[in-house]
Amino acid sequence: MPPEDGALAEATKAEAFHQAPQQAGTSVPSQRSLRLAEAVSQAPVAMERLKTHVGQLSTLALNALDQQLPWYRSLLPDQRSALGLIAQRGISHFVQWCQDPDTPAWVLADVFGSAPSELSRAISLQRALQLIRTVVGVVEDEVPALADASEQAALREAVLLYSREIAFAAADVYARAAERRGAWDSRLEALVVDAVLRGEGADALRSRLSAVGWRSLDSFCVVVGHTADESTANNVADIRRAAMRAGKDAVIGIQGNRLLVLLGGVNEASEAFEPLASQFGGEHVVIGPVVDAIEDFHNSARQALAGLAAASAWPDAPRVIRAEDLWPERALAGDELAIAELIERVYEPIAHSDAVLAQTLSTYVAGGRSLEGTARELYVHANTVRYRLRRVTELTGWDPLLPRDALVLHVALIVGRIHGANASA
Repeated sequence: MPPEDGALAEATKAEAFHQAPQQAGTSVPSQRSLRLAEAVSQAPVAMERLKTHVGQLSTLALNALDQQLPWYRSLLPDQRSALGLIAQRGISHFVQWCQDPDTPAWVLADVFGSAPSELSRAISLQRALQLIRTVVGVVEDEVPALADASEQAALREAVLLYSREIAFAAADVYARAAERRGAWDSRLEALVVDAVLRGEGADALRSRLSAVGWRSLDSFCVVVGHTADESTANNVADIRRAAMRAGKDAVIGIQGNRLLVLLGGVNEASEAFEPLASQFGGEHVVIGPVVDAIEDFHNSARQALAGLAAASAWPDAPRVIRAEDLWPERALAGDELAIAELIERVYEPIAHSDAVLAQTLSTYVAGGRSLEGTARELYVHANTVRYRLRRVTELTGWDPLLPRDALVLHVALIVGRIHGANASA
């Protein structure tokens, strides 16, 4: 049994034991108990016969399950055994319930209490109700053999009352198991997010991701922002549905007022992130770079978080913004990853291409981004400046003629020169 299923079973049993004394102490009989007591009092002979036919009814019930439910026959032997035991226990508890109508309701839940995880793993709630219907049908079919004509109506009413209670007990078991499984899944997701933020090794991270059903093998990224004002516990499902539009897999982590979404199999189209961004609160939602190696997942998270911390320095920034678009702000905040990216992807291509490109770009950004002023300063024609700046765009992807791109290029020149000076010192 997987550890989470074992924990689920133990938690369910523990809760049943803790609740039993409280419910057993209830002294006021319910309307159901009074109604059952009246029905049983009208069929004393049938109840005595019922006690002696428990074994026979159990055998008939198991045969009916095997004949009427094809899915029951396809189960594994241990699963069939667990479900068969539940059916037998249900019949024996029916007899007990008829003998003592004031028996606390927790006894009904105890029909399923010995194997809640086996039941919920083997069959769905719909199939569990089919099982209950089949067993109840067997008991109903045997009513003529168990009761005289004058007692059959009362016995049938007792069976119907019990079948309703046992159906609600089954639904309660499934609901409790689902709640605990949901809580367990949330804890697993929190561990995955923590592993990504701490930069665990690829093998450990892959193991944690597989525990939450992760399937993607590439195109990973992290989206970060702040939680919405409303309760995050109520909109996690909405966040997950929106995240699945941006990627094939999603893991959600909530840390205080910070919301992190790990994505796999990412659709890199910017519009794919819009539905996800609408689930965040705050002013900005930052998308980390898309990486293909699972060991680089940590870098995407680091850059996304650094971008979120620096986003307020760009007043006109769009709500949904990629971490690389915040390189200048992150570099000025001391983010080593942003500085390294600016040097590697902006400064070095310019510096290694042609010395006049770096000189022209430096003069252009330092002189107020004027083509004519730069041309006069360098004693060249304005078209020459345009040509050189166009070469910068081809090398880096950033256009010096655009104000925001010019800022990126300017900061790249500054950090590149500082790095070069420190390296030669």
